[in-house]
Amino acid sequence: MNTIFRKSMLSVAGLAFAGGVFAGPIAHVAAPGTDARPVAVVQADKPDTSKLIPHGTQGDQSHIDLNDEQTGNAKAIIAATKKAGLPERAAVISIATSLQESKLENLGHLGDANDHDSLGLFQQRPSSGWGTPEQITNPEYSTTAFLKGLRQVDGWQDMPLTEAAQTVQVSAYPDAYAQWEQQAADLVGQYWNS
Repeated sequence: MNTIFRKSMLSVAGLAFAGGVFAGPIAHVAAPGTDARPVAVVQADKPDTSKLIPHGTQGDQSHIDLNDEQTGNAKAIIAATKKAGLPERAAVISIATSLQESKLENLGHLGDANDHDSLGLFQQRPSSGWGTPEQITNPEYSTTAFLKGLRQVDGWQDMPLTEAAQTVQVSAYPDAYAQWEQQAADLVGQYWNS
């Protein structure tokens, strides 16, 4: 880290830098009528890329611009993954799967355009035992259901993303999940600690 930047960050956090050793809080006298509470700058570390994409990406990568709803759904997937006690890699697999299945849109019944009775972020089917339509269209429930399936895959942590996702989803397009790995990792990197 460059010395000037480090000194600036330390002074903002109320710490002095003296001769290469950090000293305690700096006495600060506030001007009359100003807020004298100390300010701390906290930057959460982003997850390590080697945890997010341990095998590197496979093939050409796709990317879509996300609207607020899609971003909210990505955050919901991350929150459900954390609640389930699973690592960042599980969130990457989940988000990439949802990007492929629904473009992170919580899809209801699409009439003739529906793939059987597939619904929600992961295009799960009530007729296949994933849950009721109401459950499947709940982002936390559908993510938890996907993660339950992922946990049942022996060695999922060490598999390429598309293999892990396909084992859970049983898609007609098993290699399609790989194209979303970079965007999924970017989303997890951005929102995991927020």
